[in-house]
Amino acid sequence: TKEPPRQSIKLQPYSKYPLGSWDVPPNSTASSPQSILEKHDKIDAQKYLVGQVGLENFIRNVVKPLKLQLPDSVKFNMNGCGRMQSWEDVYLAEQVYTRCLGISKRIYQTHSYTHEPNKRMVYFILEEHNERSTRILPAFDFYVLVFCHYDEARNVTNVDVQYDQLSFFLHCMGVAQWHACFMEWVVTPVAICWAKAFHATGLVNPFTFFIQLMALPLALVYWFWWCR
Repeated sequence: TKEPPRQSIKLQPYSKYPLGSWDVPPNSTASSPQSILEKHDKIDAQKYLVGQVGLENFIRNVVKPLKLQLPDSVKFNMNGCGRMQSWEDVYLAEQVYTRCLGISKRIYQTHSYTHEPNKRMVYFILEEHNERSTRILPAFDFYVLVFCHYDEARNVTNVDVQYDQLSFFLHCMGVAQWHACFMEWVVTPVAICWAKAFHATGLVNPFTFFIQLMALPLALVYWFWWCR
C-alpha cells in the first residue's frame, strides 16, 4: 500500500482580496490601502498545525517550519509580569506555576501562524487546553498571542507573550462563568446607564471623566471620616 501524501509545510501567501475604501488622513502612509497591500505581499501565512503536550516540545516544533534556532539565551516577556533570560528558566517557570495553579497537563496548538520576513518576526495564536489535577477545578481552554523575533543567523532572540491575565486566573479558580454573569447582569447595566447620563451632559472629555473617577473615592472618604 502507498503511503498517503504528506501535507506540505511550505509557507502559503495571503490571498489578495480587494480592500474596502475608507477615508485616509492627509499625509498618512501607514494606514493607506496601498501600504497595507504592500505589507501583506511580504507576509506568509503558515498552513501548518503544531499540537504538542508540554511547552518545550511545543516550542521546538513551532520553530521547525522556518528552520529557526533556539540558543540558550532569550529575552522572554511573559505578559509584562515576568522577564526571563534563558529557555531553562522559561521551562522551569512553566512547570512550577502550572503545578501551583492545579494544572496537570497542557496541550498546545497553533492558529494563524504568520511570518513577516522583513521584520524577522513570527506570530501566532496559541491555544492551551489545560487539564486539572483536582476534580473540583474544571478543565479549560485559553488563547494567547505569541510574537517571536529572530536575528540574521535565524536565532530566536525575543519572545513576547500577551494574554488576558485576569481571565486566565478566573479560569484557573473555576469562577470565570460566575464573573461573566456578574459583569453581564450587574456591572454592564449600571455602566450603560452612567454612559447615557454622562453623554447627555455634553461634557464628555478626559478631564470630566477624571473628576468622576476621583469623586467616588473622595465621597467614601468623606462619609467614613465625618458622617459616621
